[in-house]
Amino acid sequence: MAPVLTIAYFPPIEYFALLAKYSSVYVEACENYQKQSWRNRCRILTAGGPQDINFPVKHRDGTFNLPIRGIEVDYSTPWVLKTQRCIDAAYRSSAWFEYYRDPLFAILDAHPRTLWELDMGILRFLMEKFGLKTEILPTEGYAAAHVDIHPKRPNAILRELGLERPYYQVFSDRFGFVPGLSAMDLLFNEGPGALGFILPDPA
Repeated sequence: MAPVLTIAYFPPIEYFALLAKYSSVYVEACENYQKQSWRNRCRILTAGGPQDINFPVKHRDGTFNLPIRGIEVDYSTPWVLKTQRCIDAAYRSSAWFEYYRDPLFAILDAHPRTLWELDMGILRFLMEKFGLKTEILPTEGYAAAHVDIHPKRPNAILRELGLERPYYQVFSDRFGFVPGLSAMDLLFNEGPGALGFILPDPA
């Protein structure tokens, strides 16, 4: 049975490991907005260590009772430019960053109106670059039994899938291998080889 995942911004590697396991996956489109989650934040590795970056949403009466697809992104502050500069600083020396940078930043520069549109645009971009053909299906009703990979809750997804292994990271000389990062960290460092880190070894 296809799992149900919550939407995520530059999703973590575990998210893509689950996508790679199935031919189709549902994404929860009917839940209410949840703050302090991967829905509008991600984690990257910088020269100073792991860092969370996020984007603001428009707050109005009843925001937290709105379906996730109705949450609008707030562009009243220059967060897009700050995010791009942060990603540039973190990954400009990685082997594949320059190859992916411009089309990825174009998604942010387009200022998608809603959180759903922004996250889905990034998700589909990363899936394409990973080489994943998984079908993404928005739910038509709220699914209580969904997988919510959360920044404040540990998970064992990679270990359970037999995928808990390191890859090259730009700042590994300072911090060793840092798990739990956005999948863009894996993509920028491993390029086309990134798919091998989210697919199980053939039996």
